[in-house]
Amino acid sequence: MERDFDQVVDRTGTYSLKQESRKMFGKPDDILSLWVADMDFLCPVSVTERLSELCRKEIFGYSSYNESYVEAVQGWFARRFGWEPQREWMVHTPGVVFAVNMAVRALTEPGEGVLIQEPVYYPFRGAIESNGRKVVNSPLVLKDGKYEMNFADMEEKIKSQGVKLFIMCSPHNPVGRVWTEEELRTVGEICRRNGVIVVSDEIHCDFVRKGHTHHVFASVEEDFGQFSIICTAPSKTFNLAGLQTSNIWIPNPDIRQKVQQEIRATGWVSLNLMGLAACEAAYRGGETWLEELKEYLEGNLQVVKSALEERIPRIKLIEPEGTYLIWLDCRSLGMTGEELDRFMEEKAGLWLDGGSMFGADGSGFQRVNIASARSVIAEAMDRLEKAVNGLG
Repeated sequence: MERDFDQVVDRTGTYSLKQESRKMFGKPDDILSLWVADMDFLCPVSVTERLSELCRKEIFGYSSYNESYVEAVQGWFARRFGWEPQREWMVHTPGVVFAVNMAVRALTEPGEGVLIQEPVYYPFRGAIESNGRKVVNSPLVLKDGKYEMNFADMEEKIKSQGVKLFIMCSPHNPVGRVWTEEELRTVGEICRRNGVIVVSDEIHCDFVRKGHTHHVFASVEEDFGQFSIICTAPSKTFNLAGLQTSNIWIPNPDIRQKVQQEIRATGWVSLNLMGLAACEAAYRGGETWLEELKEYLEGNLQVVKSALEERIPRIKLIEPEGTYLIWLDCRSLGMTGEELDRFMEEKAGLWLDGGSMFGADGSGFQRVNIASARSVIAEAMDRLEKAVNGLG
């Protein structure tokens, strides 16, 4: 293997939010950090070699992407998803959350409705509320251990609450769904006939389990690109979040112009040099690393599944189809969201993301990041078992 994923990496001195911020957040030193969505794995060798090469140049002036960069990103999506985005569609931002905020500001007016499907990645709600728009929630439905979209509810709320924009998570964070082509087609049909623009956050697109396929929303129907914004980044795939690089694809020139105008109004100018270099190097040389990583993550998931089924049956795993984030149903413990968060920290010694932060529909759940060495995941399950057994 290119990297030893069993290695417990010492992230001291790397400014790691996940591993070095315990004191800042008032957490004990011995708590296991399995919360924020970055990985505790070394990134691909192709990336570190390229960044080392740049450092040896010893100059870090203003930077700009070039044709080689664009071709590398285009090639990744063509090879892996059968989608061929055009160069002119590409808009750069320092992150997908930034792009979502720009879309909200550019494509809606204060007070207008923006649809989300909770429980969902909490910055979506933040992007709506902080910009003075109205959150319209069409909750996902948990049925037989699997989340589904409620299409009837979705369309009714679009019509009755004046929704202009839909922020979709695909694959879904935190519930782990990889939407089928049929589901995405239904979404597109609803939004097309109601004049709704879709912002599709596809940042987790590279983490899809066997038996499932990620479909880029704009590729499902020929005209879907004309009312969609496809948000992508190498950050989740290759553990490059700190390099602040995202590639946003906007096929419709009018929508693209409005978003670009909003970006310019922030004063943000260009991606940083290291982010550009790392992105290109990852998309050109990181494919083998990614496939090995996905196999390793599957092993981590099996550790969790076995532990829950055999030792901690009161907590249920919502079977993920994608992402390296898992969604645990802890409702049988009979705790409020706040009590559950406290239990995980104080009794289990685990720093997780409480379900309530993903919306009221996430109360009683916990999100766990399993992108750590297997020994760490096994230790987390041991701690969780001990804590649950202590409840009597």
